[in-house]
Amino acid sequence: MNGGLLVAGTTSDAGKSVVTAGICRWLVRQGVKVAPFKAQNMSLNSFVTREGAEIGRAQAMQAQACRVEPTAHMNPVLLKPGGERSSQVVLLGRPVGEMSARGYHGGRQERLLGTVLDSLAELRATYDAVICEGAGSPAEINLRRTDIVNMGIARGAGLPVLVVGDIDRGGVFASFFGTVALLAPKDQALVAGFLVNKFRGDVSLLEPGLDMLHGLTGRRTYGVLPFRHGLGIDEEDGLRVSLRGTVRESVVAPPVGEDVLRVAVCAVPLMSNFTDVDALAAEPGVVVRFVDRPEELADADLVVVPGTRGTVRALEWLRERGLADAIVRRAAEERPVLGICGGFQLLGAHIEDEVESRAGHVDGLGLLPVRVRFAREKTLTRPVGEALGEHVEGYEIHHGVAEVSGGGPFLDGCRVGQTWGTHWHGSLESDGFRRAFLREVAAAAGRRFVPAPDTSFAALREEQLDRLGDLIEHHADTDALWRLIESGAPQGLPFIPPGAPA
Repeated sequence: MNGGLLVAGTTSDAGKSVVTAGICRWLVRQGVKVAPFKAQNMSLNSFVTREGAEIGRAQAMQAQACRVEPTAHMNPVLLKPGGERSSQVVLLGRPVGEMSARGYHGGRQERLLGTVLDSLAELRATYDAVICEGAGSPAEINLRRTDIVNMGIARGAGLPVLVVGDIDRGGVFASFFGTVALLAPKDQALVAGFLVNKFRGDVSLLEPGLDMLHGLTGRRTYGVLPFRHGLGIDEEDGLRVSLRGTVRESVVAPPVGEDVLRVAVCAVPLMSNFTDVDALAAEPGVVVRFVDRPEELADADLVVVPGTRGTVRALEWLRERGLADAIVRRAAEERPVLGICGGFQLLGAHIEDEVESRAGHVDGLGLLPVRVRFAREKTLTRPVGEALGEHVEGYEIHHGVAEVSGGGPFLDGCRVGQTWGTHWHGSLESDGFRRAFLREVAAAAGRRFVPAPDTSFAALREEQLDRLGDLIEHHADTDALWRLIESGAPQGLPFIPPGAPA
């Protein structure tokens, strides 16, 4: 078997990442050697592979669904927004420069088609099947000429296309029909059919509409996936705790101790790797929320200043909103504060940035004895160490180089009292360390909170991925899906006018 499939969507957030992960987990449970692929990802949530390459976290999670190690070939182009109109371009895991949207779509993107097709060919030579994820909608007629992630990659590699639609938003039939009708004839020939996502209610009431859609387009629907709470995987972007709420949507286990622990995460601009707090949200009795006002820190037992693609901009934002003063007061009162990556940098005494913001010399919050200098070379590593007597693993993605001149040691960063700072993302996923850290936080906050002794973050992720696989296995036509992956789009699919504009 040397199969492949492109999972496209009628819109952004239609469920492409979740469906791709679900198909991957379903296939691997059938004994298929499978890999995920996304030619171009735009996200501030990224991950470092074992070879030191930076890729989107969604593709890293999809690789976990496949039970394989992620590689740069699974996400050869990653765009990391640095503002409204520019992004850092990461090519095969390494940053190659900043570029405006106009410059990227004006020619650079089109030149990358060969690179992404080579990466896809490398995966297809290694795996039995490659499940590809598109981006946004394949019917962005203004961007089709330079497209390398939707129909560009489908046509270049001869992949069948499955279009996912979020019926919970409404208008799914119009979205399915319109998506096909705005594609050129050669693109339409690859669109095999549809998958309805997030359906609530009686499927029998939907079936007449699916029959009508088949009559209008000549294309079948491969499944109707029911709405399920808390099914997200690591998000590309957004303000949502991806593992459980999801927190507000799913059943939260009661605390083991007498008290809950309240965690406030500062929703800084260009927030990156906010998935760091997923492991906290997975703990029974830990309540995580994102905040943007100083009064929301008042009852927090722990304040987290997360990573950001714009450290200086985030620092200015904290000061403008009064959050900076509130954090400084907390530190003076020995109330816990944790800074991760960019959040760690702005807790320091001084920042010298001629790379990211080009702001030059900037004073930090002065809570940690750290001076940060931004280097043009990005640090991309997977460190392993020990803290609070526990084994810890993480990953680093940053331009800022920290010079620590005091305080206690903490994951290559430092701590002063109850203010902690580290460049390590993902450290809280180490179960023993997370429990030890939460015990320290609870003691400092005066809370009778006790971490659950048996919470395994890795096991929770596996359960999540199995739930996605179950969703495909139980609610999609897996025989038809298998034929599609193995043999490609059906022959003789009709053209739906008007097609793409000239």
